Amino acid sequence: RCHKGGNGGPAVPAVPAVPPPFLRSPPFQPFPQFARLPQPAARRIFPPMKIEETSLPGVLLIGTDRFADDRGWFAELWNAERYRAAGIDTLFVQSNVSRSGRGVLRGMHFQHPRAQAKLVTVLLGRIFDVAVDIRPGSATRGRWFGQELSAENRLQLYIPAGFAHGFLVQSDEALVHYDCSDVYDAASDGALAWNDPDVGIAWPEPPATVSAKDRRAPRLAELNL
Repeated sequence: RCHKGGNGGPAVPAVPAVPPPFLRSPPFQPFPQFARLPQPAARRIFPPMKIEETSLPGVLLIGTDRFADDRGWFAELWNAERYRAAGIDTLFVQSNVSRSGRGVLRGMHFQHPRAQAKLVTVLLGRIFDVAVDIRPGSATRGRWFGQELSAENRLQLYIPAGFAHGFLVQSDEALVHYDCSDVYDAASDGALAWNDPDVGIAWPEPPATVSAKDRRAPRLAELNL
């Protein structure tokens, strides 16, 4: 159909009520934020990973490889299929990086009830990294594990959900990267006193800087979990 133009002008094609197929948008489908990763059709064979159990069940030390040449180096920090084959079947949904100076202590942080598993890697510098079991009813509740992580030793610390996490910077500067199994939730944000005598973390040196929030953190016996 056509409509006549004004003043007897040429006919103007009518705009169709329904746009042609190439102009139609498909219906919006929201991305499933927490969808599980698909399992591979055929299981690939990966070289053995360097994984060491610690004194806290579920807390793992992981050695990573670095491939260097005249350009610099390359390292793989996470591969869902490879880590799953090694027994770490965690879906990470948030990735964070913090920059801190010497003597900064961050911790001991956790989320409840939206607990987070974490995979901690140091990209620059050196830290003393600590995990504390705060799970009610756990046989190791109140026990801690600490390990030096650095860009040089290339170790990762895997911390399951239900643990508090913190670190002390032992170099002039540190870049700390950590993947989390749940997104940050302000209503779940919690902290444990870094110097709780009932936990007794043996920090390698006194911290120079602790945030006001972390200085006010309650002791383990005062946590309401």
